[in-house]
Amino acid sequence: MSMPRIETGETFTLLHPADAESVPVLVNSPHSGENFPEAFLARSQLSRQVLRRASDLYVDRLVERAVAAGATVMLAHYPRSFVDLNREPLELDPRLIAGILPVEANTRSLRVAGGLGTVPRVIGDQIEIYAGKLGLDEALERIEHFYLPYHGRLNQALAALRGHFGRACLIDCHSMPSNSRTTGPMPDLVIGDRFGASCRPELIECFEGFARQEGFRVERNQPYAGGYITECYGRPELGWDAFQIEINRALYMDEHSLEPHSGFHGLSRRLEVVFAKFFAQQAFEFRTSDLHFYQKAAE
Repeated sequence: MSMPRIETGETFTLLHPADAESVPVLVNSPHSGENFPEAFLARSQLSRQVLRRASDLYVDRLVERAVAAGATVMLAHYPRSFVDLNREPLELDPRLIAGILPVEANTRSLRVAGGLGTVPRVIGDQIEIYAGKLGLDEALERIEHFYLPYHGRLNQALAALRGHFGRACLIDCHSMPSNSRTTGPMPDLVIGDRFGASCRPELIECFEGFARQEGFRVERNQPYAGGYITECYGRPELGWDAFQIEINRALYMDEHSLEPHSGFHGLSRRLEVVFAKFFAQQAFEFRTSDLHFYQKAAE
């Protein structure tokens, strides 16, 4: 099997399928980065291990083999507690950031209200990351040097897929606690499409069907309907589909020690099967629609 082409930037790794039979799908893991800058750790009042609890640990490793089935795969390097890529560029929290915020900043979103802006103030159950406030320059520097390059390359990669195939699908991958204080035990997977706004229904139904075939317990949009990335890049009317998947952490890791357990490799293989089936279906539909186009043109 041919090896994927690996593109590495400061903020991301992008895996490009080696074979010509690729598919118009990009699998993204924006919250699994483990590169904690030393200056950030020095500013935080929390240990690295505590900060890791805010991350979608090991999701990058669970989904990276999707490239072998023909998808492009993008993996973040930096943790969400440092800068959150699944937020608007300027969701800024005035309780964290000192000084006069830019007029275009969104200071009133529900995410900012919860302390979870682009530069987060808290993790988990409202645990404060910092002992005091951050300067505006420091927050904007993180956005300029870490957030914007990631989204710039993500947008470019999706545009290239759409330009080549005529459409593109983004699958944004995350993990979730096994239990919720409001809803109780969580299913294996939650698929979010912004309640039908970010993705064509046939794609969601196809992916969910293959997941159920592999024995996953699946819910849709409850309690996770998709965040900023799903909302921003999901424009099905323009040929840009996007949906989010949340993976139950208990399936693959110990939620207390934060270490992978014996179920990790089995889950990885099951997800690989779901992705491969979904990609094969998308490739078939693309070839069928392409053939139909040329048949109509020849009439």
